[in-house]
Amino acid sequence: MQIEANYNKAASFIRSAASQGAQLAVLPEYHLTNWVPDDPSFALLCGQWKTYLDKYRALAKEGNICIVPGTIVERHEGAENEEDKLINVAYFIDNHGEILGNYQKKNLWHPERPHLTSSTTDPHDVISTPLGPVGMLICWDLAFPEAFRELIAKGAKIIIVPTFCTSLTLSISRLPFCLSLATVPELADESCMIGTLNDCSAAGLKRNPRAEAVFLDSTIVSRTFENTCAVIFANAGGPAARGYAGLSQVAVPFIGSLGKLGNSEEGMNIVDLDMEILEEAENNYKVREDLARDDWHYDYRHGNTKAKL
Repeated sequence: MQIEANYNKAASFIRSAASQGAQLAVLPEYHLTNWVPDDPSFALLCGQWKTYLDKYRALAKEGNICIVPGTIVERHEGAENEEDKLINVAYFIDNHGEILGNYQKKNLWHPERPHLTSSTTDPHDVISTPLGPVGMLICWDLAFPEAFRELIAKGAKIIIVPTFCTSLTLSISRLPFCLSLATVPELADESCMIGTLNDCSAAGLKRNPRAEAVFLDSTIVSRTFENTCAVIFANAGGPAARGYAGLSQVAVPFIGSLGKLGNSEEGMNIVDLDMEILEEAENNYKVREDLARDDWHYDYRHGNTKAKL
């Protein structure tokens, strides 16, 4: 849990991306602390969350770049309930260093549940950014199409999904895209690793040792078609021998994955993502148009969002 070293590595990636004209940098879930909740020092390090959030705000202003600093686990000493003391939060910081919005992880992976507090029934909100309307999800949220539906029903065009042990750097003008994957210096024990091939059960791995890779690749691309949105996904980086899946990518309708880092090792890639493809996809599939209809037939419609679609 080398929190300062991890920050410095992330800052180096962000400065490099900014120097190439990037407009948005997205870092991995747990990129500062790793996920080692049973380590006595973990909660203490999470108490430094505001220090590092402020550092990212200053870095965004310095580099004239928007930053989603993955997730930062926050420790709140004054919480009334013990289970409310640790929350896993993603922030959107604009290129002036201002916080435009945040999202607290809702769908916790099973090993997280004894340690973190979910946002439960809080709504998924869309953030108005210099890049357009953005929704944020975290890791296991990917498995729930309802989360995507709620965000696009409110107008989101880009969904950002930071995931454990990965870093992602994005540039957007017509979205030239810079993708990087960073390992965490001190790895968590495999029993609590999230976003790895080992997430699958023994029965599933017996059927297909790469079952989780199939899940990630198919789900990410499906979400783009289902919602006529772009998905920016950054997954676990680390030694392949320990089950890290990699597969960080940007995905869009019609094309599928762009700029995929197919292995789990650290790397960086530049992708050109034309946001116009989202309008072309909506014109073709008319998913948002259907969701906005007054006679839409599914009961989970999210309120009167017709004007926002």
